[in-house]
Amino acid sequence: MSMIAQTPVATSRFASFKMALIANFIWINVSEVFRYFVFVMPMMRDAFPMVPDVAPMNLPVFMIWGFWDTVMVLTATVLPWMAMRVFGACAFRAVLYGTGVWLAVFVILWLGLYNMNMATLGILAIALPLAWVEMVVASLIVWWLIPLNTRLAST
Repeated sequence: MSMIAQTPVATSRFASFKMALIANFIWINVSEVFRYFVFVMPMMRDAFPMVPDVAPMNLPVFMIWGFWDTVMVLTATVLPWMAMRVFGACAFRAVLYGTGVWLAVFVILWLGLYNMNMATLGILAIALPLAWVEMVVASLIVWWLIPLNTRLAST
């Protein structure tokens, strides 16, 4: 084991990163389930009644959703964490980093769905702002849990 891994700062940094992953896992899963079941599923079913079993929830979809959420948690935690380490950590920058993740993931996803006539503007008007809040809160969680010495040194 290297000397770096044995230092309290490195241990604290890794522990706070794990806490950010756990907190974002809980937050993002709650947010995704809420958005899907309360807004997206009913709106997709209303908008596309001609598509059989649109927006289903069954075992295969649930398994894919679990993979999606895992990728989303890693993306929403790792990218802001790295940006805060490189460019600085403050609440304003956390909002910027969360917005960047949102643009790179959700805006591209929903614009692609809209472009293929698989989503309506009404669905985008609900799904995109809720996804933005989800990503910004996830980034703020990372900022809140980043070690204080890192926050103070980079502001």
